[in-house]
Parts: sequence; structure tokens; C-alpha cells
Amino acid sequence: MIERHEFDSGLRLLTEPMPAVRSVSLGAWLTSGSRHEGSDRAGIAHFVEHMLFKGTTSRSAEAIAQEIDSIGGQLDAFTAKEYAGYYVKVLDEHLPRAVDLLSDLLLNPAFEDEEIRREQSVVLEEIKMVEDTPDDLVHEVFTASFWPGHPLGRPILGTAESVGAIDAAALRRYFAGAYTAGNLIVSAAGSVDAAEMRDLVGTAFAPLAEGGEPPGSREPSVDAGIELRDKDLEQAHLCLGTRGYPQSHEDRYATYVLNTVLGGSMSSRLFQNIREKRGLAYAVSSGLTAYRDAGVLTVYVGCDGAAVAEVVELVVKELRGLRRTAVPDDELQRAKDHLKGSCVLGLESTSSRMSQLAQCEMYFGRQVPLSETLAGIDRVTTGDVQRVAADLFRNGALAATAVGPVSGASLSPARLDLG
Repeated sequence: MIERHEFDSGLRLLTEPMPAVRSVSLGAWLTSGSRHEGSDRAGIAHFVEHMLFKGTTSRSAEAIAQEIDSIGGQLDAFTAKEYAGYYVKVLDEHLPRAVDLLSDLLLNPAFEDEEIRREQSVVLEEIKMVEDTPDDLVHEVFTASFWPGHPLGRPILGTAESVGAIDAAALRRYFAGAYTAGNLIVSAAGSVDAAEMRDLVGTAFAPLAEGGEPPGSREPSVDAGIELRDKDLEQAHLCLGTRGYPQSHEDRYATYVLNTVLGGSMSSRLFQNIREKRGLAYAVSSGLTAYRDAGVLTVYVGCDGAAVAEVVELVVKELRGLRRTAVPDDELQRAKDHLKGSCVLGLESTSSRMSQLAQCEMYFGRQVPLSETLAGIDRVTTGDVQRVAADLFRNGALAATAVGPVSGASLSPARLDLG
């Protein structure tokens, strides 16, 4: 049974015991991410994440690494557009040490000048790595073009210029404003007792500054344009996309099914028609990204530069088909079964359960039972899928980005016409 507890400070704790396991996954989730940065401080949320591992007032970076290794645990973190996550996985007997370590990272960062300069070099290499990873780069370029001038369109890592300008004073200002009790959720799943967690977290996080709300943010406007970046690569990397739905939209389940039919599985239309039947690509898929107030549905394909026009034509054909013709009952059921299986299997680990606890709290303000999710998928009809396709795949709604040997690619609004 999941237990939710809110401390007087505003810190929230979610605990889900899983008696059949010996491990505990523990996470601290900041309900603020890169979209809440100012444009002059792009990348600072991600940089803070890096710096929290570079030492606290009582532990060096090496001591942090040695401590987690000494208990056979796993410690990691990430920054996203709307939140950041810090998580540790340990045997249940080491839970008190895990809580102590995680709280120290989040409450007492050192932000030493020498470590800042060293980590700037690390993050600059991370930025270069994206530039050299074309399947990542094409999504970055697409997002910047799709949501121009909006924080959701900016890269989480920031730019070389913005990262180079970060100093200790800027880090401390950002940290003091964002890392407060009201902006943090602690979640734990596995071999854990809810009462013990309340005691451990209540004590360890007691010094956390009270209050705090995520900064306000405006809804992005979409620009369904075409962006070509010629780059010396062996493949052309394509990203085509349309507006999607926010996290809590009432049609989210229909969109999940639509995406699965389109390109979310090996039996999907795009995978079968572009890879299996024509051999035009190795990697082809569609995906959904959802935020509080916006979303995007994207199609990614890596193909030969000479095949770009044909691949785009095939993608557009599938989008038109989903608008115009109802999905057959057997294909609909196959997509539903795939989705339900993925949901159930995805929640069998303590780490995924811990993440689910926090994300439900962030986006829904409550825990969404697996039974509710499965029932929502089951309720989707062929009419729902076609209605959502008609809404999302409107003429003029499709944006496209290509990276690679694409200087001669013929990509025009007419090719993206969804009719």
C-alpha cells in the first residue's frame, strides 16, 4: 500500500513497500527543471545536478563515490525540462546510510571554485558529445525549431557560452531558490517500512528551507517549419513531429494507442513499411513527449540521404491514413495489449516504482493505480484513435528537421501536406 506524508516544511514523502524484494530505491525529485531557468542562465539546472556530486561540506567527491561503492549501491541523477531526479538503490540494511548520503548531497553542496571550473570542462564535452551524436542532435534541432524562443525549445545542457558564464554565486542563488522543501518530493519503493521512512527522512531533511513553488511558465507556441542542417555524416537523420497533448490530457490513453500503432512497436506501421518491407532504415520509431501544458509527437528515421524524400512521403502517408481510416479491430487490440504489457513489466522493478510514485505526484497530485491505467487503455476505441489523429495530424501541423547529407534534400511544405 502506498503511503503519502507531507511534512510541515512542505516536503512530500511517498513510500511503497514491496515485500518480495531485498532492495530499496530511494529518490529525491525537484519539481523544477531547465524550462524554469532564465535565458541568461541556460543550463544551470543541469550544472547544479553535476555539482551536487562534486562534494559537500562534509564529503569530498571521492568520499561520495567510495561510500556508495562500499555498500554495493547505485547512485545517479538526471535533469529534465520540468524536473530533476537524484536516486540511489541499495540493500534494505543500508537504507539509513542511503538517506543520509542523499540528504547531504541535496542540503550541503560545497560549490567550490576549482570544482566548478573543472566541471565546466566536463559539461562542455557533454555538449560536444550531443553534436557528435546525430540521433540526439536532430531532436535538439527539431525542438528548438518547433518551440522557438521558449524554454522548452532550449537544450537542457545549455550552450558553451551560458555554461562558461556560471560561477559559484550564480549556483548558490539558483540552488537557494529552487532546492526548497515545497519543491522536493522524496519517494521510496522496495523493502521499506513507511514509518521508518518518515523518521529517517524527517530527521535527515529537517534543515531543508521551507516553502517554495516552481516558477511560473508560459505555454509554448508551435512553429511547424522545416529545418535542414547539412553535416558530414553517413546517414540522414530525420525528425518529423506535430503538437501533442499535455501529461494529464483526457485523451492521453488514445494518444498512447495511436503512437503504438504508428511507430511505437515492431509491428507498428512505420517499422513494417519503412524498415521491414522497403529496407530504407535500420532505426525508425515514433514517440510521445508530454509536459504540464504542452506535448509533441515525433517520428524519427535514420536513412540514406538519397532516401529522404521517399521516407518523408511514407511517413506522411501513414499520418494521413490514420486520419482518414479507422484502425482495424485486430490492430487496435494488438496495440492495447502491447501497451498494457509494457506498463506492467515496466513497474516490476523498485526503481521504476519509485519513479512512478514521484511523477504521479508531480503531474496528477495523486497516485494513479495501474488498474486505472490499464482500464484507460482498454476503453480506447477505433473512433477515439481516429478522432485524436484528426486533431493532431491537421494540415500545416507537421514540422520537419533533417541532419546529415541533406543539402540536396527536397523538403518543402507541400511534401508535409497532411491534406
